[in-house]
Amino acid sequence: MTIRTGAEYLAGLRDGREVWLAGRRVDDVLAEPVLAAAAHTIARLYDQQHDPLLREVLTYQDGAERHPLSLAAPRDFRDLRRRGAAFRATAETTFGLLGRSPDFVNTAVTAFASAAPFFDKADPRFGRNVTAYHAACLAGDPFLSHTAINPPVSRARSSHEQDDPDVHMRIVRETSEGVVVRGAKLIGTLVPVADEIVVFPLPGYRPGDEAYTVAFAIPVATPGLRIVCREPLVADPSRLVSTPLAPYEEIDATCVFDDVLVPWDRVFFHGDVDAANRLYDATTARHHTGQHGIIRGAVKAELLAGIAVSLAEMSGTNSFLHVKEMLGEVLGALELARAGILAAEADAEVSEWGTLTPAIAPVLALRYHFPRMTSRMIEVIQLLGGGSLLSTPAEEDMRSELWPGIERYFRGANGVDAEQRVRMLKLAWDATGSAFGQRQMQYERYHSGDPVRLAAAQYAGYDTDPLLRTVQRALHPEQPGVDASARVIPVDAPGDGHSSGKAHS
Repeated sequence: MTIRTGAEYLAGLRDGREVWLAGRRVDDVLAEPVLAAAAHTIARLYDQQHDPLLREVLTYQDGAERHPLSLAAPRDFRDLRRRGAAFRATAETTFGLLGRSPDFVNTAVTAFASAAPFFDKADPRFGRNVTAYHAACLAGDPFLSHTAINPPVSRARSSHEQDDPDVHMRIVRETSEGVVVRGAKLIGTLVPVADEIVVFPLPGYRPGDEAYTVAFAIPVATPGLRIVCREPLVADPSRLVSTPLAPYEEIDATCVFDDVLVPWDRVFFHGDVDAANRLYDATTARHHTGQHGIIRGAVKAELLAGIAVSLAEMSGTNSFLHVKEMLGEVLGALELARAGILAAEADAEVSEWGTLTPAIAPVLALRYHFPRMTSRMIEVIQLLGGGSLLSTPAEEDMRSELWPGIERYFRGANGVDAEQRVRMLKLAWDATGSAFGQRQMQYERYHSGDPVRLAAAQYAGYDTDPLLRTVQRALHPEQPGVDASARVIPVDAPGDGHSSGKAHS
């Protein structure tokens, strides 16, 4: 059995990695409360793979060994839906708040391995490397994180046009052992507590950027790799009444590559701007990680919708018409998120690599609109919570001699006791108003990249021909007595102006 336990994962984190937090180097990530909290949450996910109730949901048997379903390429609808169920089970454990759980990057690596011929075009050894790396992940079950974003020093310039050529990570030289990279990548979510980091280019490179277009995977403890954590958003992860969502603070980091040697057998791609811009889409990694993203998002929406309903019922305002309208709006958004998942699975098609691939149109639509949906959910929660969100006592107050004399002021409607209501209000604030909650909102906005590019990609890849034919039919109404079957209107008929020429992704 190759699936690891939580204890095995945690033991692997003491490997000499270079992690910096609040201006100091961290010798042991498990000794830092905020990093340890994240690591123990990941450990729970590893242990779930061994839970008799979840093992068949999260993993699959291959001979004498068992592997995560996120590392299995779906070949038919049963595979795809089973994989989606595994994504959902993991997301439910973390309330959809962990965007970079281990199954996320696993999904991308699996897509890359399925599309090995894409990497072969640059160099046959790269295709072999991708396939071998996927096999190594099957054998070792590492926690993979990733980073792909360049530091936004000057957005108007391409990578090679930056004033400092070493700001964006690039290959500075090639040796017989491998490539040496220098520069930085953002945003390395959970990299400080990951086993390995996968680096790959996202669209946006221009001619001249060849040295910056590289994909590879290395251990987080690789010499020269410096992990600089952002400021923690939770002061004390042990205060689970005041900050109940603290275990899901997935720390983000900047990954600085100080002349890091990447062995040739860990290099998947480099040196081709056009291929780099197409890589994420052409390998279907975008489609499969997109399925993961919208399933996780729907689970998160369930948490937010549940908080909204709980607040209204706890305060007795759920009988008011305007509150019912707000709750109906929240629940409607949740159902749209769920429907998008069904559409992505129902319209799935077999890719050129032989994998059943979720439809990208529903994925892009949800990833563009989901931040707006969650923003409104958050607003509704804050409106329903009102001033009470700002007047909850500290959790220490509820354990002090003061509490018996004041607890009646914090009770809810219909017999809700004070501690239950205070806990509910603190959960609502942690999900929507705290630094943690605000990071969650900002994260959703950019979870899949620039929302403007997302919407543009939706148009660029959408098959609009059926829509234009509908318009033509409306422009040329049927005449009584005319055989409709004999009347064919081309898409580029006069008045249309053009044929879309776009193919469905």
